[in-house]
Amino acid sequence: MTPTSLEQVFREEHGLLLATLVRRYGDLDFAEEVTSEAIEAALKHWPTEGVPTKPGAWLLTTARRRAVDRLRRDQAYAAKLAVLQVEQDRADPAASSDATGSQFPDERLHLFFTCAHPALDADDRVAITLRCLAQLTTTEVARAFVISPATAGQRISRAKRKIREARIPFRAPDPDELPQRLPGVLQVVYSIFTEGYAASSGSDLVRRDLAEEAIRLGRVLRALLPTHRETSGLLALMLLTHARHAARVGVDGDLRLLADQDRALWDHEMIAEGNALVVESLTGGAQGPYGVHAAIAALHDEADTPEETDWPQIVALYGVLEALSPSPIVSLGRSVAIAMRDGPEAGLSLLASMADDPMLRGYHPYFVARGDLLRRMGRSAEAAQDFRTAAGLAGSDPERDYYRRRAADAEADAERS
Repeated sequence: MTPTSLEQVFREEHGLLLATLVRRYGDLDFAEEVTSEAIEAALKHWPTEGVPTKPGAWLLTTARRRAVDRLRRDQAYAAKLAVLQVEQDRADPAASSDATGSQFPDERLHLFFTCAHPALDADDRVAITLRCLAQLTTTEVARAFVISPATAGQRISRAKRKIREARIPFRAPDPDELPQRLPGVLQVVYSIFTEGYAASSGSDLVRRDLAEEAIRLGRVLRALLPTHRETSGLLALMLLTHARHAARVGVDGDLRLLADQDRALWDHEMIAEGNALVVESLTGGAQGPYGVHAAIAALHDEADTPEETDWPQIVALYGVLEALSPSPIVSLGRSVAIAMRDGPEAGLSLLASMADDPMLRGYHPYFVARGDLLRRMGRSAEAAQDFRTAAGLAGSDPERDYYRRRAADAEADAERS
């Protein structure tokens, strides 16, 4: 078996193996250690002996043997894990029963909800999800968010410590808790995706590896919760957005906004898959914000040219989104859509009404939108100032360079007029 196919097996089995061991022993560090030892054993034996028919069962058996060996060598640690297991069983009696009869038979779901528990800080939730479910090393987590490995390690350690000290059970919520807890899990996965699709800092605009890791996690979540339509909505949104990634950066490395992209470079198979998921996410009940966001993305992807974009429908969907999940960011999107439907004056009036919002004052897309509308109205000097402000607020180097050029172009227009 090639190294690539071995890696694929490990990617598929790692999360389930880790989650199973966490539920068995109640200690994340211990579970990670024996999971790593089992995979190391597989790397030693499988290339010569062949991959077992059931690789997951082989890894689990090996990991359990390594766990027993460790506990025999360290009786004090064994006693500690026994206490943790008793507490885990008290918090979640179903954990000690046969998982195949539970509502959530895949152990990974329990780990998803543990890593995204609301008791953890937001940054820590993302870091530990990347570490445990996306299998990134601490160094890779640090690189993903342009922080030092020490800071990434602190976030992961802090999350583990909080889980341990707060006795957060490794379990999925009860069905009546799920509506309140699921949005937090989806938000963690979407945060990983957005950092990959539009890096918040650094020299790269797109971190394709990170965005695709988030999509993989989204696929796992949808497989685990197939009846919860917002998992389909999130996956649809990520697919429909990521389908454009090849056109977001030109051959010269420059940023390409949606209207300037070569749509022939878009991944139309991915768009088709996303469109099907949009229908699934919006069918059979109340709409959710990820499904509506995905529907907006689908309308952009369906247009052969920017001029063919169905702006009236996008405005209507933003209205639905404002009712479901009101925020200044959603209102900004609706204002831009109205400007595309009704003209720049209508959009600029709406943007002016939001100028004092504290969230938007530090949000560079607001100034980009206002600069675009001002320039369309012939107010190029004002537009240049907004583009300069956007460049100062943008995180990645390609974005900053792009908005500086936009500012220079607007200043040149102002001088000519």
